[in-house]
Amino acid sequence: MHIVIMGCGRVGSALAQTLEQQGHTVAVIDQDPTAFRRLGSGFGGRRVTGIGFDQDTLREAGIEEAGAFAAVSSGDNSNIIAARVAREMFGIENVAARIYDPRRAEVYQRLGIPTVATVRWTADQMLRRLLPSGAEPLWRDPTGGVQLAEVHASASWIGHKISELQEETGVRVAFLTRLGEAVLPTSQTVLQEGDLVHVMMRTDEVEKVEAAFAEGPEEGGH
Repeated sequence: MHIVIMGCGRVGSALAQTLEQQGHTVAVIDQDPTAFRRLGSGFGGRRVTGIGFDQDTLREAGIEEAGAFAAVSSGDNSNIIAARVAREMFGIENVAARIYDPRRAEVYQRLGIPTVATVRWTADQMLRRLLPSGAEPLWRDPTGGVQLAEVHASASWIGHKISELQEETGVRVAFLTRLGEAVLPTSQTVLQEGDLVHVMMRTDEVEKVEAAFAEGPEEGGH
């Protein structure tokens, strides 16, 4: 896929390098030509100097054959205008904008522009590390009936199989985060210290699931 990124700061340059390593073609737009230094000499994509919501600049970056557009410059207004131009003028379906102001992010989300609210996301990540109890929803289906959440598991689950955890709590473990890497567990996978457990569950069963995770395995477990 060809992907256009507006903004060559830390996020934009890291995104560009990762996407290129995954086999995509990438074009990066930035008003400051010196910003492209962050991409390094090994970057094979396009470097386009210009304003990211200018249609000619976007065309130069290959927006017309792009499958996705990311607006990650340092300006909220620029990001949202560029995202809307990509979506509405060029028909790009996969569009995302980084927004610093979380109140604005909610407004733009309702306009159909997926947003990453930097401050809120960072605060949420910190809270999840400082206050690890309970379930933190990561995704909900449109009806709100099912959600993906990170659930804090009591230390007494360490050494037990994922299959046992699923059986006793009634959830499906979607994946684990282990040493910073996502792991898809099998029925034989054993929970290790430091694992973050991400589960799919019914929204109306969240409290029951939290309690089961907190209590640990039943006495004389499997």
